[in-house]
Amino acid sequence: MPRCPALMISAPASGQGKTSLTAAIAAQARRQGQRVRVFKTGPDYLDPMVLERASGAPVYQLDLFMGGLAHCQTLLAQAASEADLILVEGVMGLYDGKPSSADLAAAFGLPVLAVLDASAMAQTFAALATGLARYRSDVRVVGVVANRVGSDAHARMVAEGLPPDLPLVAAVRRQPELSLPERHLGLVQALELPGLEAQLQAWADAWEAGCALGQGLAAALAPVDFHAPARVDEGQPLAGRRIAVARDACFSFIYPANLDCLRSLGAELRLFSPLAGEPLPACDALWLPGGYPELHAETLAAHPSFFADLRRHHAAGKPLLAECGGLLVLMEQLIDAEGKTWPLAGLLPGTARMQTRLSALGLQAIDWPEGALRGHTFHYSTLETPLQPMARASNPNGGKACESLYQAGSLRASYLHHYFPSNAPAVARFLRG
Repeated sequence: MPRCPALMISAPASGQGKTSLTAAIAAQARRQGQRVRVFKTGPDYLDPMVLERASGAPVYQLDLFMGGLAHCQTLLAQAASEADLILVEGVMGLYDGKPSSADLAAAFGLPVLAVLDASAMAQTFAALATGLARYRSDVRVVGVVANRVGSDAHARMVAEGLPPDLPLVAAVRRQPELSLPERHLGLVQALELPGLEAQLQAWADAWEAGCALGQGLAAALAPVDFHAPARVDEGQPLAGRRIAVARDACFSFIYPANLDCLRSLGAELRLFSPLAGEPLPACDALWLPGGYPELHAETLAAHPSFFADLRRHHAAGKPLLAECGGLLVLMEQLIDAEGKTWPLAGLLPGTARMQTRLSALGLQAIDWPEGALRGHTFHYSTLETPLQPMARASNPNGGKACESLYQAGSLRASYLHHYFPSNAPAVARFLRG
């Protein structure tokens, strides 16, 4: 059973600084020569891009709904066998959502480091931190971080009243210049931030200075045992199959676990960049993941060979899976946030239209003809199409977001971001054609 020091970085709410502090801890540990593995709780593409740069290793999702307990166990056990430190960034507040970050921490015995934005409080910090720590007996909060403190004196005030078993690990100074830019889906992608490496090092410096105002990370760290479940051999039904995957700033919402899943099924992956004008590689199936076609519509339109390649692939009857942004690219046209209309591939009838407000958000479960899959949805666009869905997803938390799945010949498309490990055999059956 592999053992490794591990922490879940959580908070009482979103916006407390979880991502920047997780990245700071990872970057600081890495420059000390430690091997760091970082995970993200729940569906997310953007935070993991930053955390991957900080840790130097791919960032995988831990989600008890999308992946299930055994899958998460496998990922953690593998990381524990390779790393000196495991960090898991939580989602929203510690107890928010079903399943929550607290549920994940309880399931795997992950000690929790709570991050609180202390910028507008003093001694009340201890009351909030203590309440967070005592709310559930099966969740162990081992320390707190006061983020965005204004001075050394402020750091001393927030530490007043903390119980002995809840040490102030660090008090990190407020530095607005270290904030990352955001757009409608969250953080700007890491590949679009040329100064990210310098910013990560600045975060690591801020973390080191913050630890000097507290007891340091050692006060919260302890080895955790990670049980690896028995491996299920699903064979290699995609052996000999070439699967093309669009991957660039337009098609960037790709879980590493999905790529691993396809490779474990025997597929040969052929990555290509439509934005760079690269042709569709010779392939037996194609995956168009989500991303930002609304930001790159002009570039896509300048490479019409991409749309022609898509039409030839479809006309040949080869499987094509399109998700969210990939779905938009297959429509006849896209109307961006400024009201400008862009022509697209035209494989599906209708128009995609960008909105200024969130259109859908939530976990999703859907029944493909090949089997049930799980995933999530998160988008700002809407679709106007005469197509009737072949299936409709459900939301496990009763939310309104229940995405449609469309099919046109060998093409299957949805706003839903599928998590392939939730049913690898079903994905393989579709991609085999």
